[in-house]
Amino acid sequence: MTPQMVVSIGREALTVTLMVAGPMLAFGLIIGLVISIFQAVTQINEMTLTFIPKILAVALALVVFLPWMINMLTDFTRHMYALIPTLAG
Repeated sequence: MTPQMVVSIGREALTVTLMVAGPMLAFGLIIGLVISIFQAVTQINEMTLTFIPKILAVALALVVFLPWMINMLTDFTRHMYALIPTLAG
């Protein structure tokens, strides 16, 4: 196994990780930003106000993107299993 192959596998693993986590993180970020703007406008400084909307947004993103996420992870896993015979040489 060459160093270039290790770097390629690591890069692909990080890319898949970011792509799988991205939708949930983006939904949480957008909802957090909206809640922060709402708190700044209304001067409501309740710290617990952000938790429930963020949790619901991340859960919604998980439900919406779960089939795509599973597809991405299974494709990556299949690719890694296909690389096993080439690693021994």
